[in-house]
Amino acid sequence: MPINAHPEYLEAERKFHEAKTDEEKIESLEEMIRTVPKHKGAESLRENLRRRYKKLKQEFAKKSKKRGAKQGIKKGDMQAVLVGLTNSGKSSLLKVLTNAQPKIASYGFTTTEPLIGTLFYKGCNIQIIDLPPIASENFDKGIVNNTDTLLIVVEKINEIGSVLESVKNNKNAKRIIIVTKIDQYNEETKRKITETLKAKRYNFILVSAATNEGIEELKEKILHSFGVVRIFTKHEGKNNQKKNIPVVLPPGATLLEVAEKILHGFSKKVKYAKIWGPSSKFPGQQVGLKHQVKDQDIVEFFTE
Repeated sequence: MPINAHPEYLEAERKFHEAKTDEEKIESLEEMIRTVPKHKGAESLRENLRRRYKKLKQEFAKKSKKRGAKQGIKKGDMQAVLVGLTNSGKSSLLKVLTNAQPKIASYGFTTTEPLIGTLFYKGCNIQIIDLPPIASENFDKGIVNNTDTLLIVVEKINEIGSVLESVKNNKNAKRIIIVTKIDQYNEETKRKITETLKAKRYNFILVSAATNEGIEELKEKILHSFGVVRIFTKHEGKNNQKKNIPVVLPPGATLLEVAEKILHGFSKKVKYAKIWGPSSKFPGQQVGLKHQVKDQDIVEFFTE
């Protein structure tokens, strides 16, 4: 214990010795490094804390990498990935958008492995993944290169270039620029940010996880980025239209694909179908399995 140690340091040291997990030890060490006395007599202690912190972070990263490789992440029908620099607000967005409860802190590199949440929106289950910061050794380029939608999260617009550079290998994913923490800006600053991003023709949105400003619009943008059609099924003889989770398919899909998505081989039992919605000529139109569906159609299958 250093001479003239502050109470904050002593409390962080106590928490370190009582910590039961690597995450708790890392958090306590960060607080110890922040509050350790600055005078010359504490130089040796500061160096010791930094070495201990670096070693613990490296060991934790190795464990996380092994755990991630072992578990893997099964890609959902619709997947979006949060990408950004440290402290950009990714974890806060994951929390307000999904059912996930990520660790959120003011210090950097809080996210040490991919975190998964599900956005339930307009009948769809959208998989949202929060990756470690792009500067982290745990930043997973494999997930980035295979996702459907990239959510580029920045606190300052001058961060956009470096984040986009880190995801350049995924040529097919849709990109949404998300400027976070806008509750800290006045209306004039927000107007200037908006005009700048419009001039660059970005698909963008300004949001605040603290006040929920822009969050509903962001959900809409995420859903529309996939360009999918949502088909709701109606069970024979029951008036339960649009109360179930939709079948999600790419544009141009047919009723045959809908039936097969419900259960492989199910289409062989279908005699005909009735359809309501954008692709029908009139409500309850009787159609065959070659009929091409449109977003928010409702279909009822009749089997032999």
